[in-house]
Amino acid sequence: MRKGQYRFVAGFLFAPVALYLIFVIWPYLQTFGYSLTDWKGQSQTFEFVGLDNYKALFQDDVFLRAIWHNILFLVFIPVITILFALFFAFMLNAGGRGRAGGVSGVAGSRFYKVVYFFPQVLSLAILAVLFEAVYRSDGGGMLNGLLIKTGLVDADRPVEWLNEPDLVLWLLIAVVVWHGVGFYLVLFSAAMQSIPRDVYEAALIDGAGRAQSFFRITLPLLWDSVQTAWVYLGIAAMDMFILVSTMTVPRGEFGGGPDHHSEVMATVLMRNFLIYGKSGYACAMGVVMLLLTLILSVVMLRATRRERVEF
Repeated sequence: MRKGQYRFVAGFLFAPVALYLIFVIWPYLQTFGYSLTDWKGQSQTFEFVGLDNYKALFQDDVFLRAIWHNILFLVFIPVITILFALFFAFMLNAGGRGRAGGVSGVAGSRFYKVVYFFPQVLSLAILAVLFEAVYRSDGGGMLNGLLIKTGLVDADRPVEWLNEPDLVLWLLIAVVVWHGVGFYLVLFSAAMQSIPRDVYEAALIDGAGRAQSFFRITLPLLWDSVQTAWVYLGIAAMDMFILVSTMTVPRGEFGGGPDHHSEVMATVLMRNFLIYGKSGYACAMGVVMLLLTLILSVVMLRATRRERVEF
């Protein structure tokens, strides 16, 4: 590359790199700096306390429980979402049989793609309001209404879904899965459409069924897309702030109820920062969240890495 070309490229890169350093890297550095202090948030004066905030974190039962909940989300949200998305994408692209005996999607596959993708166009705030109506703890809720109509639940004693410690995490997982399946279905469908039909037809001639075609052809050729989906869903599972703070009680303290059974790291962080005035302590939580997210992303990429299969 010539000297003039270096200058040309550097000129275009200077502005975006500078913006990235100012608005992304610098706030991270500031957060780490504040995490070593007793900063109260609004005060301009604070004292250096070293690693005291980090030591306190690992003695905080609420924060440790929140980490465990995030780990549960990290395990179940990607697994369930990807399994549903792969199954539906396979059925919509290669689950049927054409008129000439070839491979095609099930009847009405284009319509189903639109229906499955529809939840993705809803914002998380709207999603939270929608599922609050589904999970309402009286007879006006959709779930309770159905159970009361079928006689499975007494009308005088409806299920308080989001106040049940053993159910609340699974109900939140159901919301995230319902919201995300459509997007990853479209992602996997786009990848499946690049697979030649001849591959499926050859397997069909050899006597392969749908299950064999999926595990021997579709999944190996889609592994890169599955790996990408796993990382994005893992990052989403490490957050969960909007749904937890909106749908669970007490709402005035960013959710986490009942009795911290739906607590996640983000809600504990915001409560300490905005309500308790422990901003330096909250910054330490933010640093821990960043490190855990980076570590888990690297681990997932390493764990799901395999040789590329080509056709």
